Amino acid sequence: MTIVYRFLFAGCVALAAANLHAEPAGYAIEADVFAREMVERHGFDSAELRGLLADARYSQTIIDAMDRPYEAKPWRDYRALFVTPERIAGGVAFRHDNAELLARAETDYGVAPQIIVAIIGVETNYGGNVGKHRVIDALTTLGFAYPRRADFFRRELEAFLLLSREEQLDPLQAVGSYAGAMGKPQFISSSYRNDAVDFDGDGRRDLWRSNADVIGSVANYFRQHGWRSGEPVAFAVKLPSGVPAGIALVEKTPAPPETTVGALRAVGVEWDEPPFDDVPASLIRLDGVDDEYWVGLNNFYAITRYNRSNLYAMAVYQLSEAIREGYEAMSAEQNKVGASF
Repeated sequence: MTIVYRFLFAGCVALAAANLHAEPAGYAIEADVFAREMVERHGFDSAELRGLLADARYSQTIIDAMDRPYEAKPWRDYRALFVTPERIAGGVAFRHDNAELLARAETDYGVAPQIIVAIIGVETNYGGNVGKHRVIDALTTLGFAYPRRADFFRRELEAFLLLSREEQLDPLQAVGSYAGAMGKPQFISSSYRNDAVDFDGDGRRDLWRSNADVIGSVANYFRQHGWRSGEPVAFAVKLPSGVPAGIALVEKTPAPPETTVGALRAVGVEWDEPPFDDVPASLIRLDGVDDEYWVGLNNFYAITRYNRSNLYAMAVYQLSEAIREGYEAMSAEQNKVGASF
C-alpha cells in the first residue's frame, strides 16, 4: 500500500469511527432546551451547566444496550445468569461480613437480610461490577437521543444534577450502568435522592463505598415501596389442567395481585404452603424447558418495584433463599465447631 493510500485509508477509518459516535440530529437542540429548563427551574449557572453538558459524550453503545435488555431472555436463561454457585457463595460471604448492619436494617426497616443481599448480588455481584459508563453520558444519550423513553431519562438527568449538587458529587466522575444506575445497589438518580439513607452516620449517602449506606438504602427502598415485614414472597404451585378460567395469568410484566390465595385454591391450584386464603396473590408463569407456575404475594410485587420484571423478582427471591440456606448451614457448622472446644 502506498503512502497516499495508507493516508486515505486511515482517514476513512477515523471518519467512520467519528460518525459511529456522532450525536444524532436534534441532540444539541434537546440539550439546549434542557439547559434552559434547569436554569429556570433550579437556578443552575447557565455557563457552567452548558459546559458540563458539552463534556458529556453521546454513546451508541448505550442505545444498543437499551434495546437488548436481560429481561428479554426466557426465564431458563435469565435464571442461569444470577442464581449460580458463585453468586450464592458471594452472598453468604457478604451476609457474614455485614451481619450487624443487616440485622440493624431488618430492625429499622423490616426487610429480611437475604433479600437485601440478593438485590446487591443480582445488581452488581456484591459491588464487583458497578458499571463502566459515566452517568452523565448515559443520561444525556438517553434523554436527548432515545425518543421512546426520553422523558423518563431527562427527569433522571435532572435528578442526577440535583443529586450531584446536594451530595457534592463530581457529575463527570460518577460511573454506573448503561441506564445511569449507580453504586452497589444500582439506584437511579431519583431513587438515590428519595430513598438512599446515611446509615453509617458520616453525613453522606455513599452507595459506591459504604456498605452501611448500601444496606440501609436498599432496606429503606423496600419499606417505601410496600414491603411487609415477616410475610412470605412467593411459592411454586401445580395447575390441575391448564390455567383455570377466570384467573388472570401474569407473565413477564408485573402486575399488582388481583386475586387471592383462596380463590386460586378454590379453582384447583395446588401447593404445599399454609392456606392464608385471604392474602392477595398473582398466578405467574415462567417460561422454561418445562414452564413453571408460581403464586406471587405482596412482597413479590414489592421486589418488582426495584426492577419492573417478574424474571428479576424471581431471580432475587430464589437467590435470596439459596443465600439464606447457605448462611444457616455455615452458622450451624461454626456453632458445631465452637461447641467442640
